[in-house]
Amino acid sequence: MTPPPFDPELAPVVETLRALRPPLATLADIPGRRELNAAEHRTVEELAAAYPEHKVTEEYAGDVPLLVLTPASSAGVLYYVHGGGTIVGSHLGQDVPNLLDWAGGLGLTIVSPGYRLAPEHPYPVPVEDCYAGLLWTVEHCAGAVVVGGISAGGGLAAATALLARDRGGPSLAGQLLICPMLDDRNDTPSAVDLDGRGLWDRTANNVGWTAYLGDRRGTDDVPAYAAAARASDLAGLPPAFLDVGTAETFRDEVVAYASRIWRAGGEAELHVWPGGFHGFDSLAPQAQVSRAARAARLTWLLKRLPAVPAAR
Repeated sequence: MTPPPFDPELAPVVETLRALRPPLATLADIPGRRELNAAEHRTVEELAAAYPEHKVTEEYAGDVPLLVLTPASSAGVLYYVHGGGTIVGSHLGQDVPNLLDWAGGLGLTIVSPGYRLAPEHPYPVPVEDCYAGLLWTVEHCAGAVVVGGISAGGGLAAATALLARDRGGPSLAGQLLICPMLDDRNDTPSAVDLDGRGLWDRTANNVGWTAYLGDRRGTDDVPAYAAAARASDLAGLPPAFLDVGTAETFRDEVVAYASRIWRAGGEAELHVWPGGFHGFDSLAPQAQVSRAARAARLTWLLKRLPAVPAAR
């Protein structure tokens, strides 16, 4: 099959970035990728200097570090999980600054958990870390809570919402799932057709899921809290926002997850952005499709957290 093209504004960006950082091919590539990503990590003091409108601290939920950014007047909480395929990244990496680029005017408290990474800490450690951080957040931060994340963080956010439902945990105002990593089977048409294209292809996705699940990946022995697409019942979940690009690996699994929420009687808002690659709006924020994607998320957040002031 012929895969869909990249958006004309995005095509040169994705090809340049792919040349600089080829997608992971094996587990042996993980240490090198972590070294590259570490250059993006900031200290709490650096983040505090960069975002003076927030009080920036690092708190702990047991052993799990939490980056907490609190504005002078908080209208709600976005509990935001960083991406990185469950194998790279940090709560002190670039994902929270990227988030503040488009949502910093909403007056939200941002909490981001530093969950432990696979393969050193495979399932269930990362998702349990995220759940522990959510419990801390609900106890210590005022206002309604939306759980969210990008890529692997979106998948962990979806799994955290499932845990909250099934454990009788905190009531959530919504789940913001940005190009989420949901299905370890990695066998959808978009995964197959787009292998070898973009920044996180089917081969890289297999590396991430293998690190997280080991030999269980792709078998019948994968629980919903490991890969949210495996959940047999999606009823009773908080309202969801899901977005994804047409030219990325996760397209079809994200569309399927939204469709299953609807079939279960739930609420989901789905956006499939023409020509978008994985994480396009963070890496090419000035592109027209990136601006549209960010505007749609803001509109949804304003509905879920109505006390939030209009974005500046």
